[in-house]
Amino acid sequence: MFLIKNLASKIVYGTAKTLEIVFEGLIQLIANIIVLAKNLAIGCFTLISMGGCLFFLLIAGPLGIAIFSNPLGLFLLAILILMPIYGARFAVYLKYVKYITTEYLYNLANYLKDEANYRPFNEFKIAYQKAEEERIRREQYYYYERQRQWEERIRQQWEQSFQGRQGGYYGGQWDYGTNFNPNLGFKNEYEKSCEILGVPYNADKAQIRTAYRRKAKEYHPDLNKAPTAAQMFNEINKAYEFLSEENIQRYKSL
Repeated sequence: MFLIKNLASKIVYGTAKTLEIVFEGLIQLIANIIVLAKNLAIGCFTLISMGGCLFFLLIAGPLGIAIFSNPLGLFLLAILILMPIYGARFAVYLKYVKYITTEYLYNLANYLKDEANYRPFNEFKIAYQKAEEERIRREQYYYYERQRQWEERIRQQWEQSFQGRQGGYYGGQWDYGTNFNPNLGFKNEYEKSCEILGVPYNADKAQIRTAYRRKAKEYHPDLNKAPTAAQMFNEINKAYEFLSEENIQRYKSL
């Protein structure tokens, strides 16, 4: 009986490990397709802005005919169009399925070896939901705390720059003869971060991530022995951290 349970435990564990690898591969594939689709969309918009006729000639020409007359071409075109819209949601769903499935099987494998108590499948669904809620709360707290600290730092720099000038402290706030505008400091910091990574101010997260990886590899202290490499690497990390999805949207709304 012990040998049977031990064999069953190994089979269940191997199945869980295989599923984990398959799910991770699918999630990474979807992420790569999303980046590819966004880059192609940017290329199409660039062609249209440079000369719409060239774009429509390509679509109406042999390339366009080959794509629209081939079912496989239509299928790939549909994936490239729909993936930026629904790909992220599908990747999130795959992460959910991966977690509850593999964690349940790992627990079952340990249970068969008498190394853990059995936990029903629904417990892992609830655990995942709680973990996601906690992750979102932490991210929101971190984001707002970081924004508060950043605006406080900008305010202090603003106050120091007005020391000795006309003004004073009235009604619980400083009056410098001009209003403190955190959006102006945010805009300057955002554009400075874009310049550090070498991306345009209207870059999306995929472009920023690609530029960050390239710059981080170029200035990583283990690969770059220049005296300023460590400092530049630190600035690159700070710039990438600042160029979050929330700050991208905030910059666009200014």
